[in-house]
Amino acid sequence: MYAIVATGGKQLKVAAGDVVVVEKLDAAVGESVTFDVIFLADDDQIVVDPAELASATVTAEVVEQFKGEKCIIFKFKKRKGYKRLKGHRQNLTRVLITEIITAEGAKPKAKAPAKKAADKVVKATKAVEVDAAEAPKPVEKKVASRAKKAKAPEETVAPAPAAEQE
Repeated sequence: MYAIVATGGKQLKVAAGDVVVVEKLDAAVGESVTFDVIFLADDDQIVVDPAELASATVTAEVVEQFKGEKCIIFKFKKRKGYKRLKGHRQNLTRVLITEIITAEGAKPKAKAPAKKAADKVVKATKAVEVDAAEAPKPVEKKVASRAKKAKAPEETVAPAPAAEQE
């Protein structure tokens, strides 16, 4: 199950357990916040009706308040000697999506991992272990490839030096 929520003039796709970064929220670390739901999808059921979405909520817990990376603003006009340099760091909030409550008021059921998916994970880990044991080390590959390249090309006969004139 996932939902599309609106916050800070942007829309985000979120699911329970996701950690997302949004524009600064007026909430202290550890507080719970709710978001406006725009779209709700649960397996085959899709909800876009605003009347039904009014009762759906997405609850999140504030994890961290921080500043984003620095953004450089440089203004320049050629041949006029006009240069202005400014920097900006946006205030951001990292939140953990705790739950999505559907329009009916029921929390979505936590799905048990499918047996097929679990089998694929186990097979993949076994394959990685086997491949790691059998595969030659990358350094050995480099040495082998350099040895092939280093083989002397066919011998070429250099022209004899010209006889000196007296």
